[in-house]
Amino acid sequence: MGGVLAIDWGEAKSGFASSDALRLSVQPLSTFRGEGRGAELLEHVARLLAERDVTTILVGLPLDMNGGEGPRASATRAFAASLRARFAELAVVLFDERLTTKEAEARLREAGVRGRAARERKDAWAALVLLQDWISAGEPEGPAAP
Repeated sequence: MGGVLAIDWGEAKSGFASSDALRLSVQPLSTFRGEGRGAELLEHVARLLAERDVTTILVGLPLDMNGGEGPRASATRAFAASLRARFAELAVVLFDERLTTKEAEARLREAGVRGRAARERKDAWAALVLLQDWISAGEPEGPAAP
């Protein structure tokens, strides 16, 4: 079992967080700004993976508050498919990301991070919340997995 790279994917920017193999250390990483469906994002993911011992890529699945899937969920599933194609040796898991951005914003406020600094870190911290939620849930491949 290796570490996890969590991705809060978006069309214009994507946040990243990671954990070690034992899930003892989780940390926000960076935010990628650019085309969410482009080759540059996959190259960014490849660089992050090269720096870490990762066996799982966790992608936040944006579900509606009622648990249904809208157009963003479909686009996220397409992104996950591109990750599976590019990084076939890794598990790619989708997990419900509802309210992770709100929680990330609250944590940043609590830490005294405001304004531009908070906006710049929000997506990476949302990926961190996603990762912590997934670990707390027992690391399911669960109902949000294809």
